[in-house]
Amino acid sequence: MVLLNDSPARIAVSTPNRLDQFDAYRARMNARILDEKDHLGIKRFFNLDTAAYRDGALDGKTKELLGLVASMVLRCNDCIDYHLEQCVEAGWTDDELDDAMNVALIVGGSIVIPHLRHAVETMDLLHARADPG
Repeated sequence: MVLLNDSPARIAVSTPNRLDQFDAYRARMNARILDEKDHLGIKRFFNLDTAAYRDGALDGKTKELLGLVASMVLRCNDCIDYHLEQCVEAGWTDDELDDAMNVALIVGGSIVIPHLRHAVETMDLLHARADPG
């Protein structure tokens, strides 16, 4: 069990945690959808989604941050987890992510607060993954 962050509201996380389970589920289901279903329209949509986050006039790092904000406003916790993983991997700092999540809260309103809580917990899990000691 890992205790996360030094705040008074630390959370205890056991392994495997919900983020590990999410990653495994996402990989398993994407394989089923793309390989077993073998539907051209679905494959095209998945390819379009992947291509949308590649470098263009905006770099991929910025696009992932936009994806995070949109996911929070749309209240999709799976999407929040995915984009937070991508944002952390791309090098966004906690302070930058907090600013982006503040924008999502302002745009989406108080209904985003439960998803903000989810995002903060996900960030704790990502930190624990990066520094398991």
